[in-house]
Amino acid sequence: MGWTYELSCIVLKKFEEFILFVGQWMQLKGNFLLGRDSPRLILIGSSVSNLLACMMSVISIDVSVGSDEYKLERVLKNAAMKDGTVILTTLNEAWAAPNSIVDLFLESFRIGDGTRKLLKHLVIIALDEKAFSRCLVVHIHCFALVTEGVDFSREAYFMTPDYLKMMWRRIDFLQSVLEMGYNFVFTDADIMWFRDPFPRFYSDADFQIACDHFLGSSYDLENRPNGGFNFVRSNNRSMEFYKFWYNSREVYPGYHDQDVLNIIKFDAFVIDLELKMRFLNTANFGGFCEPSKDLNQVCTMHANCCFGLGNKIHDLRIMLEDWKQYMSLAPSLKISSISSWRVPQNCRSMFYGYFLYSLVQSHHYNSPQKSVEPAKED
Repeated sequence: MGWTYELSCIVLKKFEEFILFVGQWMQLKGNFLLGRDSPRLILIGSSVSNLLACMMSVISIDVSVGSDEYKLERVLKNAAMKDGTVILTTLNEAWAAPNSIVDLFLESFRIGDGTRKLLKHLVIIALDEKAFSRCLVVHIHCFALVTEGVDFSREAYFMTPDYLKMMWRRIDFLQSVLEMGYNFVFTDADIMWFRDPFPRFYSDADFQIACDHFLGSSYDLENRPNGGFNFVRSNNRSMEFYKFWYNSREVYPGYHDQDVLNIIKFDAFVIDLELKMRFLNTANFGGFCEPSKDLNQVCTMHANCCFGLGNKIHDLRIMLEDWKQYMSLAPSLKISSISSWRVPQNCRSMFYGYFLYSLVQSHHYNSPQKSVEPAKED
């Protein structure tokens, strides 16, 4: 069955933005990828001439689903590094709106130290049609992952049913990326990229993940991981781990993926897998829960321990201004700088609610573990 998708005319306010946009289309050779439920995808083909024509009219495209030519591998291949690594983020309508999260996210890559070059490896996974439409305006690698019968377009409040569905849909999708042989860095869009993180990743790890709270050792399973940022290498161990993680949602109903991860990281099945799991230091990969204090060392900063879209946007804007101020310093002043973040501000009161939630969950983590067996293939 075809899916008719309307692309409204793109009106670019600044000439330089128009030139950048045309350049992005040319890099992609005029091809946009639009996915349905994985692994069935759609490719929408166009050209720069079509883009120019769009300035005068509206294009309506009807395409069919199911052609082998247009599977997920195409969009990943276009974005992948030489070693098969892609950077992935998810986006819904609420976070995709102009002057919302996605604009701050992309700006951080542009003003970061050595991060602009990574944009060509970033794939934005749109969870609804409006998010996909917005992605086409601001980025070159856009993929629409639409789940039948579920509306992910609104802001998904923490631990609501829609939030849980969104988190578990993400784990399911990431499992499919691993199965296709791609390594990935998954990043929430409310994470600002200030430095290239790859030099800080562990070369021998299968699965490495940022933390809400880091206890001092990258091997310590008692670290409190945050599923919003991780680097995963595709191999048999990581693929089996993601299957196990996803299947564990049925054993722990009502828990989100991060809570379940905190449980299964101790499970005998994961231990027997010999998965090489490491936890990333908040000195380099920080957030509002535990900020990276030294701006000379920070790679990413996450608006975690913060509820509410407006609160996140407010504090992330201040964070970007703090970074710009730091970057404006002379190199000698940067080294001796005692610059610090002015955030969290609006998110500060949210931290205590998150802290209480974490205490409650810690009680569950320390309770006897349930046994989770990997689901058999149908």
